[in-house]
Amino acid sequence: MDTVITRLDAADFRDRLPEALGVYVDAMGYPPQVVRSRAAAWMEHSYRDGWSGVAAFEAPRRRLLGQTRGQLVAICYGYHGAPGQWWYDQVSRGLRDRDRELPPDYVELTELHVSPGLQGRGIGATLVRTFLADRPESTVLLSTPEVDGEDNAAWRLYRSLGFTDVLRSYRFQGDARPFAVLARSLPLTDGGDRA
Repeated sequence: MDTVITRLDAADFRDRLPEALGVYVDAMGYPPQVVRSRAAAWMEHSYRDGWSGVAAFEAPRRRLLGQTRGQLVAICYGYHGAPGQWWYDQVSRGLRDRDRELPPDYVELTELHVSPGLQGRGIGATLVRTFLADRPESTVLLSTPEVDGEDNAAWRLYRSLGFTDVLRSYRFQGDARPFAVLARSLPLTDGGDRA
């Protein structure tokens, strides 16, 4: 299947929110009812300072009345990190416990999800690169569930892009799973991009 990578503005993202959440649920293996609890948070994120997003869509088989894209099959978004945001406050607390601090100028790569049937085709890497291409911040941060031996597609992608450890085996409030917080200096084209 051919895909079309498109930048999203916040209004387009909000219009496509049910599709984006469907990809999230499928990619993460969550039950469908999770959509209800995440919809409000994703909507609120789209109003944050520095929000930007990128999506992959099925290329339409036939162009009908100017249609340039089909169903949404992957989503990537984030925004400028700031005090008062849940993730910022959680990670700040974890770093303070280790006598460290968050960088003062970072973009949080909040969500990156690719439909399961399309994973492994480079769509996630293209979304991340496109998302980060024009970010003004000096650093990108993200969190991802810990996996034995870092043996999954997400970990391989992040390591190939030069992400390094900030926090390991960190537990966010409300989630029993351990997470890693990873960072990468920007821009990606500074020679550290190994993908």
